[in-house]
Amino acid sequence: MTVYTRPLARLIEQLQRLPGIGPKSAQRLALHLLKRPDEEIQALAKALIDAKQQVGFCKECFHLSAEPICEICRAPNRDRDVICVVSDSRDLIALEKTREFRGKYHVLGGVISPMDGIGPEQLNIHALVRRVSQQQIKEVIIAISPSVEGETTTLYVGQLLKPFTRVTRIAFGLPMGGDLEYADEVTLARALEGRRDLD
Repeated sequence: MTVYTRPLARLIEQLQRLPGIGPKSAQRLALHLLKRPDEEIQALAKALIDAKQQVGFCKECFHLSAEPICEICRAPNRDRDVICVVSDSRDLIALEKTREFRGKYHVLGGVISPMDGIGPEQLNIHALVRRVSQQQIKEVIIAISPSVEGETTTLYVGQLLKPFTRVTRIAFGLPMGGDLEYADEVTLARALEGRRDLD
């Protein structure tokens, strides 16, 4: 016998699928949502559907965008000679919050992880190499979290790009296995300032 009526149980089950949401958090969110006015729930549902249907990837840097080319790539005041490579859009957002980096970005869409069946072909690596080889890029900064997979990806990407430009990586005030998205702005700003050439 279940404590929840079936529609509520389904809602809790769906909320539990979200990252970081356990059974108790899912229950708390579901019960909170049931208390909200119909207009709020409809607005939430519409926002979810609109975001899923309208948000795609920038054709140049692969950051999340509702336009073919994202705002960062379109911005005329950004330095077009420097590209910062990140594994996903969460890391890009974390770096943007520092307000230290004024160049362009390239989002790989993950890291090389043979255990998970993710090789270079599944990532936006070849698009990055094409972009760097065709444009006058003075420096590529690799800003990938220092995990085993992150290190593998950093070294792989670095070797591909070295024939075309200077390749650096950010310095880390983070422990091995730390994630960029959880670092504070000061740590990220110092990491950008302390970047060094990739060996």
